Amino acid sequence: MIESKKNVRYSILELDAVGTGISIQETFENSLDLARQVEAMGYHRFWLAEHHNMVSIASSATAVLIGHIAGGTKKIRVGSGGIMLPNHSPLIVAEQFGTLGSLYPGRIDLGLGRAPGTDQVTAHAIRSDRMQAVFKFPEEVSQIRQYFSEENKNAKVRATVAEGVEVPIYILGSSTDSAHVAASKGLPYAFASHFAPAQLFDALNIYYNHFQPSKFLDRPYTIAGINVIAAETDEEAERISTTLLRMMLGVMTGQIDYMQKPTEMTPQLRELAQNPAFQRMLKYAFVGSKDSVREKTEDFLRQTGVDEVMVASHIYSHEDRIESYRLFSEVMKEI
Repeated sequence: MIESKKNVRYSILELDAVGTGISIQETFENSLDLARQVEAMGYHRFWLAEHHNMVSIASSATAVLIGHIAGGTKKIRVGSGGIMLPNHSPLIVAEQFGTLGSLYPGRIDLGLGRAPGTDQVTAHAIRSDRMQAVFKFPEEVSQIRQYFSEENKNAKVRATVAEGVEVPIYILGSSTDSAHVAASKGLPYAFASHFAPAQLFDALNIYYNHFQPSKFLDRPYTIAGINVIAAETDEEAERISTTLLRMMLGVMTGQIDYMQKPTEMTPQLRELAQNPAFQRMLKYAFVGSKDSVREKTEDFLRQTGVDEVMVASHIYSHEDRIESYRLFSEVMKEI
């Protein structure tokens, strides 16, 4: 077991989840309001995830939303968790994030992943040669770094708005492949344990053991994702979590729908929550009162030793979500 570090940072992964009866415009407004409030709570960064062709998620134009959030806040770091690089041209990514980095100096992060963030048919519609780009992921990460370097000014192809701009790159992953890429390039590493926990410890061990210091990072830096639904009581948190259960059922059955209002925890939902497939996917879903969430979070930090936790929350009510993040911020300050 790894000892947890002091002063572990805590951040947010935002998907702009669209609830039934809530417009996309209202979803974006709520996201900005959330960012402003968690900025005051001490959260370190606010990342947005790229997904496509899902009625329940509105963060498809990720770079645009990053600008929206950064422009409406003052100091919290804002970035991508992540940009799915095989969907994009490395040059365009460098130009977009170079522009963001100049507009909001010292506040923009570029998290890069290689999953499609959607189904295979939609992935093909986004970029027909996507699978070739998947295999070139390490090279395309290096290409983006080159576009950001001042030395690229003599190249035939330039992202002039990115040259010399400080935008840290993070490698995202849910398997051990990404750990090798992050370690070999000396980049910080973020693992999607909030929905794919199976290879978390294998990936962290690979990253720690094979990390090569670089001019960007002299020692390993790790982020791990968790789900948190916190409320005043365990019973209230359990009720709010029925939204997450229904959402995960939709994902697993291919019947993705708008985020649903919470209901009382029925015997059927409780049985669903105990299903082995749900247990595997939601291993790091911390649902309960502040005390319950603190106990689970402390155990997670002790086991992983990560430098930062990235919190996702699928909560229907905007007010309930803010309260959950408020309680979690108190947990992290107490830890």
